[in-house]
Amino acid sequence: MLSLVLWIAGCAAGPPVEVGEFREADLVELTSLDPSIRLDIRYATNQNFLGRPVYREARAFLQRPAAEALQRVHRAIAKDGYGLCVLDAYRPWRVTQVFWDETPADKRAFVANPRTGSKHNRGCAVDVTLFELSTGLLVEMPSEFDEFTERANPGYAGGSEESRRRRDYLRSAMEQEGFSVYQHEWWHFDFKEWTKYRVLDIDFSNI
Repeated sequence: MLSLVLWIAGCAAGPPVEVGEFREADLVELTSLDPSIRLDIRYATNQNFLGRPVYREARAFLQRPAAEALQRVHRAIAKDGYGLCVLDAYRPWRVTQVFWDETPADKRAFVANPRTGSKHNRGCAVDVTLFELSTGLLVEMPSEFDEFTERANPGYAGGSEESRRRRDYLRSAMEQEGFSVYQHEWWHFDFKEWTKYRVLDIDFSNI
């Protein structure tokens, strides 16, 4: 059951207060679970839509059930010559607030509203793409990560046939382990148990 979210005036004061029963947070660092999962944490660099770092550390965490499901995807796709590259995972709530404040109103479908928080804030969303095991290179997709255009849509019919095939392959592999793709972003996947966890605002260094 979805929790009731109570919005307290003044979003900058902190994350939403949620009423309901939740699991205790159990955030797992993905590279400690499986060092072969590759990281490319763009928000720890200036290679993102804000053009500056918003994380102090290039690390990635998920709640344990989501992390273990992602590991199973990573292992399953190896038979086809692919590995997973994680672009973002757990995100402190305060970063969601920054994204919202600095995104133009007509592009806010691509960022979460801090009033309710992001599934990233719950440790149950991951931004991910594929890399080739043989070369270590990221594969071509119909759009770039964090590209706020129609090309980012998981059903976009343009681009090369090969890029669409790989995008759809990634989606299928993730869905088999309980993830669902976000309607505006081919790279963003929500884990099925996200309602069981609270919105968090914990720095990576404190996990």
